[in-house]
Amino acid sequence: MADFQTSTHRAKWIFTLQDLVEKYKASNQRAVQTLEKYGTTLMEVDVDGSFSHPKPQADAADNADKHSRAKPLNLEEEQGMRVFYENKIQEVCRAFVFPHKIQATAITYFKRFYLYWLTCVYAACKIEENHVSAEELGKGIQQDHQMILNNEMLVLQSLGFDLIVYTPYRAIEGFIHDMEDFCYATNAQVNMLKELHRTAVSEADKVMLTDAPLLFPPGQLALAVLRRANLMHKILDFERYLESILSRQQSAHSVSEFIQAFNAIDLLVKKIKILDDKELRHIARKLKSCQEGGSHDDKKREKKSKHKSKRSPHEKQAAPDDA
Repeated sequence: MADFQTSTHRAKWIFTLQDLVEKYKASNQRAVQTLEKYGTTLMEVDVDGSFSHPKPQADAADNADKHSRAKPLNLEEEQGMRVFYENKIQEVCRAFVFPHKIQATAITYFKRFYLYWLTCVYAACKIEENHVSAEELGKGIQQDHQMILNNEMLVLQSLGFDLIVYTPYRAIEGFIHDMEDFCYATNAQVNMLKELHRTAVSEADKVMLTDAPLLFPPGQLALAVLRRANLMHKILDFERYLESILSRQQSAHSVSEFIQAFNAIDLLVKKIKILDDKELRHIARKLKSCQEGGSHDDKKREKKSKHKSKRSPHEKQAAPDDA
């Protein structure tokens, strides 16, 4: 049976807060520098994150004109867009009645790669053996299924084929069964623990929209949401339960260390920001300025044209006002 302690998930995809912040900053800076270097001319993204430039560069003056109008997203706006698309993943998974494991796996893939959210859902379905065709998935949300298939290998390679993901949902279930033994649960208490389970799963859905899955192991995420759920239902002495876990596992960690981690996870949930329509439109305009080429005169002529340009499938997937 797979073990989180020896997994690539633990070895490669759990970071310190400082490391994660630095990665976000470096990624954002690279995007800004790329825009400054290449302008808004369309580029191809290779698996290793490098860029190839299939079209000739315009002259320096034209490029400078483009750069003055292109407005890359800042870190806060990028975070808002990540939450937006992770919400979309949850909505699609609920619409298809996928298990929480698929939803969490797809979100985890998206957090690692931050592109092609629908392909992340498709890949999660395959790895979790919940077979749904790209055609069925695309049809269900009125998207071109070919877009899903075209991006599949890029997503898998960019994830380094680290496809086994550990999520809090299975750990929640395990802890609930353990609590039954801990409480010597009567039939009434078993029913109360079922309600605790449902609340904890709902809380875990919120946690998955934060950076917590990149900072904490799934067991700690599960205990954090169970603690929150227990605050609502008041079923057991949670600190005493933590002490029993640590005692049985002969853990070197203390209850206070766990409480500190739980508080950090709770704080991340409280800080979740859902973009409103005005903020989404503002970010969409900024993204459009980064995606579209052509000088100001070109855009004037384009507006006068009787023929409206059609967006590529990738732009369709990326535009928040279409999601």
